[in-house]
Amino acid sequence: MAKVNITRDLINRQIKERGALSFERHYHVTDPFIRRLGLEAELQGHSGCVNCLEWNEKGDLLASGSDDQHTIVWDPLHHKKLLSMHTGHTANIFSVKFLPHAGDRILITGAADSKVHVHDLTVKETIHMFGDHTNRVKRIATAPMWPNTFWSAAEDGLIRQYDLRENSKHSEVLIDLTEYCGQLVEAKCLTVNPQDNNCLAVGASGPFVRLYDIRMIHNHRKSMKQSPSAGVHTFCDRQKPLPDGAAQYYVAGHLPVKLPDYNNRLRVLVATYVTFSPSGTELLVNMGGEQVYLFDLTYKQRPYTFLLPRKCHSSGVQNGKMSTNGVSNGVSNGLHLHSNGFRLPESRGHVSPQVELPPYLERVKQQANEAFACQQWTQAIQLYSKAVQRAPHNAMLYGNRAAAYMKRKW
Repeated sequence: MAKVNITRDLINRQIKERGALSFERHYHVTDPFIRRLGLEAELQGHSGCVNCLEWNEKGDLLASGSDDQHTIVWDPLHHKKLLSMHTGHTANIFSVKFLPHAGDRILITGAADSKVHVHDLTVKETIHMFGDHTNRVKRIATAPMWPNTFWSAAEDGLIRQYDLRENSKHSEVLIDLTEYCGQLVEAKCLTVNPQDNNCLAVGASGPFVRLYDIRMIHNHRKSMKQSPSAGVHTFCDRQKPLPDGAAQYYVAGHLPVKLPDYNNRLRVLVATYVTFSPSGTELLVNMGGEQVYLFDLTYKQRPYTFLLPRKCHSSGVQNGKMSTNGVSNGVSNGLHLHSNGFRLPESRGHVSPQVELPPYLERVKQQANEAFACQQWTQAIQLYSKAVQRAPHNAMLYGNRAAAYMKRKW
């Protein structure tokens, strides 16, 4: 193992702006640091399962929520319990958040009783109680740019927005996933981009992660209210709850194909946790029952085309945007569906001619198909790379790695 000179690299990070990112990525997984990891202390205080933890802005306080309906604020660096209070919830607490720019005084909790509560820690009292959700509240999100505003995601399929400056005790429905995904959809998690607080990421039932532009949604609804004809429409000319371009879908290319198999095995693909990188350029997603994925939101992959049978041309992905029956130009109710940079032919009428592969590439193709059938993904990808190296000019016949992951036979 190569020697590590942390002092030298720290100095280079300070004097070389470009070295900051490489430093961060390199030292996240260094062996010396990993070997030093271990249990430092156990913080005792809850009488039930601890479901959520949240640091304050300075990083010197830690809040926890539990099945015992209590929240505790800790001084983790000194292993001390600073405050414990009953939240008023009647079921398990699933999310806890400090309200930004409130001096670590205001804490928000969401729980399985479908309630969202706001607490003043200085007096240990619950000052706001919201009961607009009809199913379990799984996550709370806040944004530094909006210190009086926060959002909640619940298993009723709704994303609600709260403004503590208003006298109303009710919240506003920002996003209704049931409009697009059916009544059984459940919102599981959400987070706000730390660099662009107008960007909200939502994880729910299914393999797709949704990114919404909050500002576009509010501007759209404001314009609809101001329009004289906003309230006059027929059943076939219903108002759009979201404007075109207000949302994008991100998905690992092979997951939509795996969805029927998961359903047959009575399992579900659901995004259980989403978070942005500190720079706001990457999105980390935990797909329950599957894998963890990191999406690069800035530099998308170059689109490639791969051949499919004619019968598949009625639904596919074009220029990184999904096109299905009833959906045109990659837009469905304002939802742009990104799919890791692969695309299908643009129309039914345009079918790329079939090209015969050389015998040695046919053998590699058959070996890769057999590896796919045995679910040996690594071997299949290695065979794919081998084929491209042997015949780079035929790379378009194979698609990119996303196409290979989709387990489509050549």
